[in-house]
Amino acid sequence: MRWPTILMFAAALGALAPATSATENLGDADAGKIVFAKCKGCHQVGEGAKNKIGPHLNGVFGRKAAALEDFKYSKSLVRAGNSGLEWHADTLSAYIENPRAFASGTRMSFAGLKNAEERANVIAYLRIFSDNPRDIPEADPTAKGTDHSVDPEILAIQGDPEYGAYLSSECTTCHQIEGSDEGIPSIVYWPDEDFVIAMHAYKDKQRPHPVMQMIAARLSNDEIAALAAYFRNPE
Repeated sequence: MRWPTILMFAAALGALAPATSATENLGDADAGKIVFAKCKGCHQVGEGAKNKIGPHLNGVFGRKAAALEDFKYSKSLVRAGNSGLEWHADTLSAYIENPRAFASGTRMSFAGLKNAEERANVIAYLRIFSDNPRDIPEADPTAKGTDHSVDPEILAIQGDPEYGAYLSSECTTCHQIEGSDEGIPSIVYWPDEDFVIAMHAYKDKQRPHPVMQMIAARLSNDEIAALAAYFRNPE
């Protein structure tokens, strides 16, 4: 299988379009305030909030990614914002579950919030501090959020790096095999799990870039695992 060069060029841009789900389930804002304690080391929210290691989160709902002029964002989030990514409950949930898998090259060092209910709750808390959020129905009190996790059986697949090298020939016409991210995001030296999660985020339309969604949809679980194994250490 070979990927057309024009598709790989589009994929290399790392662009993310905004998600457009009709409804967004929010959780318990009071519980979310407690969860937000995990975020306080880098982010502030509420009256007098300022940028710290990470940007302040006032008004985050409906805001384009990397939109605060007085904060220096990673190149990956700037690219995503320029391509139309906006923060809503669905995109926030996918991002905070696994930041690196959602936006390759992000400087956000947080490992991710895997519990779907905790994500829904902290997003409900952040919703309070947004001036102009998108119209969202009242949260279903029984909702536990959306689970974006990848089946452990898929993550356990041992990829064949030689097969991955064959599949990667079009990828390396754009992505630099030595790991440089000048102009395009690097995809080498990732842990296998991060690579697989990122590709399945496209499959599940949580990374909402239409070209990458199409490419990921064509790949089997074994092919994704093979690419992950190759790019982990392509030397």
